[in-house]
Amino acid sequence: MHLVLEVLAYAADEAVCNGSGHAVVTLHPDGSVSVADNGRGTDTRVDNEGQTVKKPVMTTKDLRFFDSSGAATLPDGNPRRGMSVVTALSEWLIHTNRRLNGCWTQRYERGAPVTPLMPIQGDGTTGTTVHFLPDARLVSNIEIPAPESCQLAATFPHLSIGVNNEWV
Repeated sequence: MHLVLEVLAYAADEAVCNGSGHAVVTLHPDGSVSVADNGRGTDTRVDNEGQTVKKPVMTTKDLRFFDSSGAATLPDGNPRRGMSVVTALSEWLIHTNRRLNGCWTQRYERGAPVTPLMPIQGDGTTGTTVHFLPDARLVSNIEIPAPESCQLAATFPHLSIGVNNEWV
């Protein structure tokens, strides 16, 4: 659950910047989880050498939260640490990023990128999807409560959250 909350916290940050937002958490039959939001998408730019680069949130400690005594507490009672924790504690993770100026995807395995940032066809929307398989050595079963039945709405007031359970 904490890994899902880390991803939702980023979607909530986007929702605050935009005035509101929506995220959908999907539990997939293979045990993986995806969180898709309708924010701006992860900051991605073309550098001075013409290479597309994105903000390194997936593999770099977020200094706002990691090892910070002032880090926000998430609804599970644990402190927020950042997206790199999700990447590091997942067997694999696919980060898909849709922005007004383009769309990209990148795959990670156990915290390290295994593909370059690859352009993909846009669909006219913006946002971020983080699809990951938590490391089976750490997680046996994921249960995501309905947003209205827990502290999610109070913790992320600008973000509406839907849950799809494809396991059933």
